Amino acid sequence: MKEAKRLFNEFIEEAKLQNNLLLPEKLLRANAFKIGNSNVLVRVASDSGKRFFFGINYITAEEMYNLSNSFIAFVCGNLNQVVFLPTKVLIKLLPEISHDRNGEYKLNFTRDFNLVLKGRKNRFDCSKYMNNWESLQSSSSYNSEYINPIESFHTIIQGRLIDIGNIRGFKTYSPDKSKKFNEKRLDSYTTLDSCPKLQYTDHKSLRHIDVIWFRKAANDLYPQYAFEVEFSTGVWSGFGRLSTLREYQTKLYVITHDDKKYNQVSNSFPEMSKRIINVTPDNVGLLYSAEKNLIQMRKDFQL
Repeated sequence: MKEAKRLFNEFIEEAKLQNNLLLPEKLLRANAFKIGNSNVLVRVASDSGKRFFFGINYITAEEMYNLSNSFIAFVCGNLNQVVFLPTKVLIKLLPEISHDRNGEYKLNFTRDFNLVLKGRKNRFDCSKYMNNWESLQSSSSYNSEYINPIESFHTIIQGRLIDIGNIRGFKTYSPDKSKKFNEKRLDSYTTLDSCPKLQYTDHKSLRHIDVIWFRKAANDLYPQYAFEVEFSTGVWSGFGRLSTLREYQTKLYVITHDDKKYNQVSNSFPEMSKRIINVTPDNVGLLYSAEKNLIQMRKDFQL
């Protein structure tokens, strides 16, 4: 642990010297930093004499993948051996890397910096990414349109909620059609193109709720679950939009890390406070991972 901490601190100091280092939004709950023009997740491994071993969870990898200009920096024993692997490359390689049932991938690099993949002598050469600090600034490594991490993370949670709803067989709706999750527009995930009009609701508020799961009842659609994701706009607006469903037995959720602000707003909406549930983004990620793993297990067992 001491060695890993030392390597990590040395990397941060080097990043300060080589680039303008800023601590990004803390939403990821991971060692992710804004370095130069890129978002970088830092992973370190001490020199064991044979290979360099790293662990990364799919949820974390996916979150980095959805950030603009993202890399994983694998520090292999010392600062002269840092592999800056673009997250887009890693995501494509993950199906060829072993993982456990919790979605934890076991990455190991050989002494000549090949990433070990499934299959005998199957390797991915990472030498071109070695010590490439310039790639964090290079115009070829990032898009001209930089998306704020808060906005990206908001879309990630929406995408995960839509996907979970689809897995569970609901009709899914989101107002943010053009935003992208895993490089696909959200409207490619939702099963409803428009928000159904419901009695006893303000349709303008209803159609701006971040994600709604509808259950088909006879020829109608019933709002079974509704979710508001609140990171930057405050919890007030989320409570207000969800309140339009007060006449329905819809289960209502606010997704936020800010317990203090949630409690303050909840106390101001006494009639809704007992109905709206606060869920952290981390727990949405855990549920999403569990749902996806269950699908894969069913396929593996042909069930």
